[in-house]
Amino acid sequence: MSSVLEQAHPWLEGLVAYDPGKPIEETARELGLDPADIVKLASNENPIGPSPKAVEAMKQAAESVHIYPDGGGYRLRTAVAETFGLARENVVISNGSNEIIELVGHGFLSPGDEVVAAEHAFVVYKLMATLFGATTVEVPDPGFVHDLDAMAAAIGPRTRMVFVANPNNPTGTMVDGAAIDRFMAKVPDHVVVIFDEAYYEFVPDPPDTLRYVREGRNVVVMRTFSKIQGLAGLRIGYGLTTPEIAGVLQKCRQPFNTNSIAQAGAVAGLLDEEHQRRTRELTDEGRAFLERSFAEMGLEHVPSSANFVLVKVGDGDAVFQAMLRRGVIVRAMRGYKLPDWVRISVGTMPQNERCIATLKEVLAGTAAA
Repeated sequence: MSSVLEQAHPWLEGLVAYDPGKPIEETARELGLDPADIVKLASNENPIGPSPKAVEAMKQAAESVHIYPDGGGYRLRTAVAETFGLARENVVISNGSNEIIELVGHGFLSPGDEVVAAEHAFVVYKLMATLFGATTVEVPDPGFVHDLDAMAAAIGPRTRMVFVANPNNPTGTMVDGAAIDRFMAKVPDHVVVIFDEAYYEFVPDPPDTLRYVREGRNVVVMRTFSKIQGLAGLRIGYGLTTPEIAGVLQKCRQPFNTNSIAQAGAVAGLLDEEHQRRTRELTDEGRAFLERSFAEMGLEHVPSSANFVLVKVGDGDAVFQAMLRRGVIVRAMRGYKLPDWVRISVGTMPQNERCIATLKEVLAGTAAA
């Protein structure tokens, strides 16, 4: 009798599960550290936390958790639509913006299809493509910037979707509106373009990709409440697309894919512009400090448009482990084919200062060894 494992899809054999930033509690348990003394700058989280208005809305929603959430997300979809000048039919809410990637895969990918992405783009694009038996065509990104002309040239008859992360994770780089316009003019009708804009709120004047949605193009714009709204623990995001594509994605999601507390917090967080402004100002200050410090230390880094900075430190894994033992969590980048680099999220200024002091200590020890 054959093992049930032999019946698993063959394309899953080499798939490696996504490895997130190391949690504070896990680090404390493993190393015997005080959780209150650990600084986590690994997952691009909001260091000032969620909007107080979102917290209050979540507390109120918690009183009704014995009732199933609104599976259609009427209030949240309406709030998102009104914020961006779209119709509710353009909005799909999701369990983090990551779920939009999965829903697009369910709707449009089959074994043997191809997905186009930049070489150093978010690793989940390739992970999800592999999950559906598709192949990812990774296009080189000189200077860690998406080469949209080359990505357009990589589109073939089996291409079903192209991912454009803007700003890109983990590099923090951006492509401008002119490059996007030139790219979109070359995209054939059989391809869906997914713009991943998880960090767009940190950009003073981001390109207007929603105009392609309004024009009825095959475009999905992914956004999240995890970053500037500080609601990462709720796992809540959304996609903006045409009513036709949205209809496909709605068929692919679970009946209650977003919970009632998350929906309530997201509505309040979306409307709290003051909290977003404070987060943006703190991020601008902290990012400038990190980049200035790296320059003073003679470390190559990638100027960022997001709330993190990619920096070259030598042996990224060793630096990650050494900083971890000192209670500072950063993100090693070997999984992105960048073994010499780490990604450091912007924290509060005391957190940023401790991170730089710890990095200097670790690199000095490495040099001495």
